[in-house]
Amino acid sequence: MASDTVNSTLPEGSPPPYDPRGAGSGSAGESVRKALLTGVSRYGLIGVWAIVIVVFSILRPDTFPTTANLQNILGTQAVLLVLALALVAPLMAGDFDLSVAFVMAFSSIMVAKLNVDQHWPILVAMLAALVAAFLIGTVNGLLIVGLGIDSFIVTLGVGTLVFGFTEWISNAQTISGVSPHLVEWVLTNRILGISMSFWYGLLLCFILWFLFQYTPLGRRFLFVGFNRNVSRLTGLRVDRLRIGALISSSVIAAIAGILYVGSQGGVEPTAGQSFLLPAFAATYLGATTILPGRFNAWGTFVAVYFLVTGITGLQLLGVQNFVQNLFYGAALVIAVALPRIFNRRRASEEAAAGT
Repeated sequence: MASDTVNSTLPEGSPPPYDPRGAGSGSAGESVRKALLTGVSRYGLIGVWAIVIVVFSILRPDTFPTTANLQNILGTQAVLLVLALALVAPLMAGDFDLSVAFVMAFSSIMVAKLNVDQHWPILVAMLAALVAAFLIGTVNGLLIVGLGIDSFIVTLGVGTLVFGFTEWISNAQTISGVSPHLVEWVLTNRILGISMSFWYGLLLCFILWFLFQYTPLGRRFLFVGFNRNVSRLTGLRVDRLRIGALISSSVIAAIAGILYVGSQGGVEPTAGQSFLLPAFAATYLGATTILPGRFNAWGTFVAVYFLVTGITGLQLLGVQNFVQNLFYGAALVIAVALPRIFNRRRASEEAAAGT
């Protein structure tokens, strides 16, 4: 079951949070040790990211630590950031959504097709893509929650179906010539030299962070992902929350698709497939930082740009493009394995203390 997989991997695997109320119960050294462990678990990835930046700046001082490279890293990865953020809500609620990359591609093709071939106004085409994504998310939710089918199977099947529609409506051909107004507000217009797509992704991070951290909705998602049966007993509408998470995932994936077609000026049907693994890698790696053991928006932000920074640095050193798959695949495995290692170590320490 998806919820069992997620929760056994992350919530139980993170180091125990430091509790200041218990600081006086042990030695001062033990309190300091707990505080250090908490700090490392929360901000360790940021520290490693900083080290990576320093290393590549030393190795490639003429190209890596430049304003142009910074603007390129931040601006070109906004689509991946938004797609990774689309996964946060369903994963918090204990469900997988493998359809996000296919929804992204379908939305981008739909915007391009309606705007270029059917001459729809760009805003209307974008709205139509968002509505279609809403319906796809609803289908995912009804099949998963209503029929009790595993989310992994449903979203993979629905995603494949959506990909078929994408190829059908595009005739498996690239569509270009999208409205320059969309390109202008996604790519051309800049703030601090960084394209608007980055700032849209940053705004989405703020919105999700606030919703999940400071509203009852975020707490409900967390409780549902932790234990659905207990959540039902406490009166939470578990089914509605799960369906809502899947709908939000599809809608945010459609936003990623809109940003993609706006940044490219056109789109090809297979564009979204290469984003699926990086999005999952970033989301899982993000659950090891800021709020360890929980999928969270800022952790995902850090993970996306940590991974992209490493890949960019290696490419500037002359490493071939296949390093991307190696980097993303390794990051996903490590992000899933680390919490289990911490969990076993903590269990061993507790067992030793008990004896």
